[in-house]
Amino acid sequence: MRVRTIAFLLPRVCILTAVCLAAAGCSWVSAPYRAIKGVAKGGVWAVTKTYEVTAGTTKTIYRIGEFTYVVARAPIEWALAHDEIESIDGLPAKEAIRQGRVKASPYVVRGRAYVPMSVEKAQTYREDGIASWYGYESGRMTANGEVFDPNGLTAAHKYLPIPMFVEVTNLETKKSIIVRVNDRGPFPSDQNPKSGDRIIDLSAGAAQRLGFYGKGTAMVRVQAIQAKEE
Repeated sequence: MRVRTIAFLLPRVCILTAVCLAAAGCSWVSAPYRAIKGVAKGGVWAVTKTYEVTAGTTKTIYRIGEFTYVVARAPIEWALAHDEIESIDGLPAKEAIRQGRVKASPYVVRGRAYVPMSVEKAQTYREDGIASWYGYESGRMTANGEVFDPNGLTAAHKYLPIPMFVEVTNLETKKSIIVRVNDRGPFPSDQNPKSGDRIIDLSAGAAQRLGFYGKGTAMVRVQAIQAKEE
């Protein structure tokens, strides 16, 4: 096995090429998630990226303090986790994902156009609102073409560029985690039109770590973090 470290420049996307088997689908490495105070210096988080090459498998692993993220590209034929996305940047969603035209591109959901904020504006983003979670879409892809991992620390957001890292704080428990935004949502549903008012849709694993998995929703603060190469 050969391991090397590559400089990480936000907001560049890093993709893990997963081992895809016809019977088992797409597999990736599970990662530990643990927050430790004091890993941010002067308000800036250090980000490292390791790039592992083994026989037939390439792995890219992000680390921010003690948070660890492993990213996997999903087969393009997989359904979207939020399959209500009709188009991205004027193209069918799958074609836009294939061409890498997703980060801050406008997109359409059920006839409504959404326009994400610029990368520059997102650097100072901070908002309080209701968070929900999703986790039954295993075996599907996110809006930027990654495998959706319900046990990971990821999130969907309607307006932030993707991917990017944000800190999410449960305002009731004061617990905080850093998640990787890599999907779009939450959107209003026919059963609950007000669900579109929620500001972020966390993975089930992130909701568990923030302590609201059983409740379904929580009041949270979402804010961009400043990060640089370690």
